[in-house]
Amino acid sequence: MVVAASLVVVAGAVAGVLATFDDGGRAADEAGPPEVSASLRPAPLPAVPSPSAPATTVSASPSPSPSARRTTTPTPWKPAKQREHRTAVAGRLYRHPDSQVLEWVRSHSGDPRHAVIASRIAEQPAAVWFADYSPDTVTARVAAVTSGGAALGRVPVVVPYAIPGRDCGGHSQGGAPGLDAYDAWIDRFAAGLGSDEVIVVLEPDSVAQAECLSAGERADRFASLARAGRVLKAANPRARVYFDAGHSGWNAPGKQAAWLRQAGAASPESSDGVFSNVSNFHTTADEVAHDRRVLDALGGPAGLGAVIDTSRNGNGAPADGEWCDPEGRKLGRAPTLSTGEARIDAYLWVKLPGESDGCKGRPGTFTASYAYDLASS
Repeated sequence: MVVAASLVVVAGAVAGVLATFDDGGRAADEAGPPEVSASLRPAPLPAVPSPSAPATTVSASPSPSPSARRTTTPTPWKPAKQREHRTAVAGRLYRHPDSQVLEWVRSHSGDPRHAVIASRIAEQPAAVWFADYSPDTVTARVAAVTSGGAALGRVPVVVPYAIPGRDCGGHSQGGAPGLDAYDAWIDRFAAGLGSDEVIVVLEPDSVAQAECLSAGERADRFASLARAGRVLKAANPRARVYFDAGHSGWNAPGKQAAWLRQAGAASPESSDGVFSNVSNFHTTADEVAHDRRVLDALGGPAGLGAVIDTSRNGNGAPADGEWCDPEGRKLGRAPTLSTGEARIDAYLWVKLPGESDGCKGRPGTFTASYAYDLASS
């Protein structure tokens, strides 16, 4: 199975062995992860794209044991005439000043790859991942990002990534020790959202990859995701929360929509729509078509939309289905809140280009050679 999660965020699991050191300094090809969490284009890449965001460390906590079946009271449907039609977020996306690529750019001004990486990747706004289970600090760290965006009048993108059993035990395994702990962590995450516009990409892979769970575990996870959406939107009514729609090469739209409905993605109290292609490579055109089919099958308010990760999809997905740092890929469309496509709210860089899936570098670390290959293709 193609793994869609942004494997970039496993940095914490390898924090002690991030790079090869020469004479006490970090290797020129790698940058270490910042304290916050970090982390595809038919149109030509702009000559000078704009900035990006950081990756947090991943929790080394083991996959949780199955929890007792959880129940949740479904949000009642509003009559069609009362359903809210939300307008798209306006304005510009925020580049958080603390990311692995920015760390590399600041410390490698003499590297011959510097100009390309700095202009085409480091200047772009990208998502900020919160991938470690650290309830005592998560509120302050989220607030640092959202307040930074608010101060500049720009829209940050944040990625809560701590669902128990995430990535089915793969490269990005980890998360909270159980769903009760996760629910409490989401409460603290939500407390940092502030009151300005913010986009929340809620738990990549949590729905599309749910096949590895038993029916009871799946129901429990979906109940927690639905609750998470409600908590996030209650904490900040201007937050736009998007749920996992996988990507166009994965689950059929009807199957994905059925799971999304169970996870609360059709309810305006929980959701503003879906996201797709996180850490993957499928073309923007394919993702637009996929997301519209998922939204049609999902139902719910007409205002539900989609956001697409375009960070590495410039050449589309490899024919062999390889997902781990495949050769021949390139940057996709620059991040924007103005897509010109009906029901597509944004093109985002959720996975920061240059942060390895685990094949060209250690999982979750920024690798300059990989970044340069993407940016110069």
